[in-house]
Amino acid sequence: MTKSKEKQTSYQRRVYPLDAHDLTEEQIAVAFAMTSRRPEPFDEIARQVSQEKAADFHERWVLGYGHASVAEHAVLHLAVENISRLACDTLEDNRLASYTEKSSRYQLMPQGYFHVPQELSGEPALAGLFQETCDRLFQDYVDLLDGCIEYLKRRDPQRKGERDSAYNLRLRREATDSCRAVLPAATLTNVGVTANARVLEHAISKLMSSELDEERALGDEIRVQGRSITPTLIKYADKNQYLMGAAEVQQELALQYAGEPSPTTFSEREEASSEEAPWCVRLVHWDAQAEEKLAAALLYRRSHLSYQDIWRQVLDIGTDARQEIIRQCLEGMGDHDAPVRELELVDYTFEFLLDYGAYREFKRHRMQSYIPQLLTVDHGYQVPDLMKEAGLESRFHETLGPAEAAYRQVRESSPQVAQYLVTHAHNRRVLSKMNLRECYHLFKLRTSSLAHFSIRQPMIEAMRLAVETHPQLFQHLKLREYPGWWPFPRAEGD
Repeated sequence: MTKSKEKQTSYQRRVYPLDAHDLTEEQIAVAFAMTSRRPEPFDEIARQVSQEKAADFHERWVLGYGHASVAEHAVLHLAVENISRLACDTLEDNRLASYTEKSSRYQLMPQGYFHVPQELSGEPALAGLFQETCDRLFQDYVDLLDGCIEYLKRRDPQRKGERDSAYNLRLRREATDSCRAVLPAATLTNVGVTANARVLEHAISKLMSSELDEERALGDEIRVQGRSITPTLIKYADKNQYLMGAAEVQQELALQYAGEPSPTTFSEREEASSEEAPWCVRLVHWDAQAEEKLAAALLYRRSHLSYQDIWRQVLDIGTDARQEIIRQCLEGMGDHDAPVRELELVDYTFEFLLDYGAYREFKRHRMQSYIPQLLTVDHGYQVPDLMKEAGLESRFHETLGPAEAAYRQVRESSPQVAQYLVTHAHNRRVLSKMNLRECYHLFKLRTSSLAHFSIRQPMIEAMRLAVETHPQLFQHLKLREYPGWWPFPRAEGD
């Protein structure tokens, strides 16, 4: 009896895009989703998916059965223009999206380029005060720019062979980098957003659940435009009653259990440091068994033991052996290598007092968990060094004084709306939890001389606190520039 030979099929690897010019985002999402139930190649499935069939699929599986991950395959690119920095912060408060925003460091902000809150329309006196305050801040911004550029011309003469246009641009960029500090959170901005439909639906819900009119209106406009691209996937994006209620509950509980601080009261550390360093950094929580956690995680991946068994062994082997495990796993990292994921099992919680400009750069590190308090003028502000060098410090104080007074008047009506008058120089408190892997990324990027001056020193201080707490976990961190207190040997050339 002859054995029949089974036919062997050759499956060749294919990698190809599904053309967004030929298919809608919803059709692409369905084509990817259907592969879990159909054997055909993606392009064959896509040819059979009409827009009507895509809508029907999403209605049934995404909305009906809760398979929301399907919406992650539909990607939207949205241009958002002329929203306040304050509203932009809320829009950007979503981890799994990409944002590119108009830079106040490299562009001049024109007169009148600010948002006037609709909430003040019923209070003419406050509306007038708001308008007058912002107009003055923008005028002072221009005057300070002129003063700084005049100083820079005296300090930094034109280089040999440097064109006039290049010279003027170089001075203007340095000046705007410091003078933006007087611009309020009401300053307008443009931002390009790339997000999948699932993330966008969540972003819309957060915006539409906001206490601010501008943010609710922005959420509605994004919903309208998003539905023009993926009508089914964000069909039910709307305000969220839980989010709306949670803000009120937290406000009441904070007053009940934490009390209302005096507007002029600083903590001892803040008061002591306010003369030399208006910013403040504290390491408030950290893993007491960080080395043990990291060593166990590093052993776990290539072992077949349970975590509990590995944990017991890691506790038994002693400090020297644990540190040797960590050293061997981390010492081979190059300057551009990302640390292994095992570092994510070690956490640090910091409290920062950063100026608003620095905070807006800090929050771009969206893998961390960050919780900002409301914008206020009560924690003081930072004066850029250029203002002091140019002899403009008193003018800087004169600019911010009236803005603070106006803020306090508007706050009597609405603490939420008053935030628009807080300048980029004013300090904001923010609580941040980040893992060791994110620390490596943040410290490498934000302690470099290429980082903005307002964020660099706070990040160096945060790094110092973390290094002092767990020196063995940071000795293999590669930095572009090392601070003078760095306790470890440096590679040649560092």
